[in-house]
Amino acid sequence: MPRIAKRDEVRSPREQRNGKGDPDDNGKDGHPSAASSKGRLGGARAAALAREQLEELIARPVEAVSGLARQQDGWAVMLEVVELERVPPTTDILATYRVVLDEHGELMGYERVTRYYRNQAGGDT
Repeated sequence: MPRIAKRDEVRSPREQRNGKGDPDDNGKDGHPSAASSKGRLGGARAAALAREQLEELIARPVEAVSGLARQQDGWAVMLEVVELERVPPTTDILATYRVVLDEHGELMGYERVTRYYRNQAGGDT
């Protein structure tokens, strides 16, 4: 009779292709390593790391990732944050932040690029 894998032993096809999902593949802090198996940080992981680090710095939740670009030495990630909640929500004030990560996912810098009302189409204030 074939052995049935436990839930925590099952890896998705993507994890199997990328070699991820191995509990022994942890970084120095016990979390899965930020870099892919080729030593390069992938876009999805870069966005997640940028989001985590910005939320920690500004103590506001990130609402969305609005841009992602690979740079020569890492990533630039654009994140949308609600800076001031209002009633009705269409008058909330949001901001776009640009977060720069190095090739290992470490924060190199961030800046608020623009602020705008949620109901503005272009976000240019």
